[in-house]
Amino acid sequence: MKYSFSNRQMRRFDEAAIGAGTPSAVLMERAGAALARAVSEAMARLGVGDALFVCGGGNNGGDGFVAARILHEAGEDVAVLCLAEKFSTDCAAVREKYRGEFFARIPRRRYAVVVDCLFGTGLARPIEGESAALVSFINGSGAYVIACDLPSGITEGGIAGETCVRADETVTMGQMKSALLLSDGADLAGKITVADIGIPAREEGAEVWEDADVKTYFPARRSNSHKGSYGAACILAGGAYSGAAFLAAGACLKSGAGYTKLCVTGELYPHAIGKLPAAILREYKALDGDIFASDAIAVGMGSGVSEQLYVYIAELLANYTGTLILDADALNTLSAYGTELLSKHACYVVLTPHPKEFSRLVERPVKEVLADPVGMAKEFAARYRVTVLLKNNRSVITDGARVAINPTGSPSLAKGGSGDVLSGILVGTCARGVAPFEAACVASYLLGRAGEIAAREMGEYAPDPTDIIACIAKAQQSL
Repeated sequence: MKYSFSNRQMRRFDEAAIGAGTPSAVLMERAGAALARAVSEAMARLGVGDALFVCGGGNNGGDGFVAARILHEAGEDVAVLCLAEKFSTDCAAVREKYRGEFFARIPRRRYAVVVDCLFGTGLARPIEGESAALVSFINGSGAYVIACDLPSGITEGGIAGETCVRADETVTMGQMKSALLLSDGADLAGKITVADIGIPAREEGAEVWEDADVKTYFPARRSNSHKGSYGAACILAGGAYSGAAFLAAGACLKSGAGYTKLCVTGELYPHAIGKLPAAILREYKALDGDIFASDAIAVGMGSGVSEQLYVYIAELLANYTGTLILDADALNTLSAYGTELLSKHACYVVLTPHPKEFSRLVERPVKEVLADPVGMAKEFAARYRVTVLLKNNRSVITDGARVAINPTGSPSLAKGGSGDVLSGILVGTCARGVAPFEAACVASYLLGRAGEIAAREMGEYAPDPTDIIACIAKAQQSL
């Protein structure tokens, strides 16, 4: 398992390292040396021989000046472009030590490698004026672009501003930055290398699960076992949209649960007969003992928003003792009729909103949710003692204490129904005894991996959710 950290955390780690006796100038030398190695390796790999460092006046620019000095002293063809008029103390010091070619305006010469050392994690405002012109130059250079720490223009939540560097590679200093994994960061960072420059983590970061972590939740099964050994999952879905129920149940059948119960309303029941022979199909008009006997229940997929659904959710929260997954219209119903129901619950609760659904729950604009998905999801989870799986291209999972950022996924999942598939995997994983936080991590990882496999086999445009379901077994085997 790996970990990632917010920009705010990294600034605290920097301060702690300096306070413990490592001068900031030493950290800058280490960062510059790491960046120089990455640039040298890139030039060797690409078979090219020149690089331009585009530096700002802050410490990110200082890292660039150090790297340029090291490569220049090693005989490499490098230059620095810097339009800054003000410099941090450390940046000014290393700038004076650089003796190579220097440009105070954008050069006509084209370089094979361009290194973004403008802002890194130090950006606190939109990029404008000369800095915006430098970003445009970098993006339009046609060069192989390496970003130092973060592509300039990416915010804490991984959101790209109107002006942002598009990197082929990012060398991030000290620890992995969550901004490189979230939202636009996943598209703009390129290949990510974490450079150890002697800044240890001083507090817990967001977990980034790997194959080995997920594999532990798929142990070899005993031959002396049966369907009752692996739990019963119940899906209360359909009504407004029938497909959601079938997708969730189909995914649940691939999750490893012993029983998959698909409980639908009367109007959907005749259409559901024979659709999924391996699922236990039944009509329900009210919650009953069979439903409550399930190890995990998922509710809301394709249900429509209604007062009756709100009543069902209230009853489940008050009386059910397993794991309850609230998705789609269950979340929209809570938003419409009141989230105060979540204040008390007898069961484990997992909410699986996408950003717009979550914005309704917290009554904040989607823009604010995307700007700080980790902080907002963690606060909500802690307040209501629930697990939140905030879906996006890189989903955030938190129980209010632990946080994980799911690293898998593909644009092939950007179709209606993918969330229903996720809920099906999740309810089945919970049913076989995996705790809510871990189950959410496993389900997100498997969905993302299934999407990756489908994209490799069919391209990113063609796969639909049934293709993703068909790839769940391959995703499990890939572990």
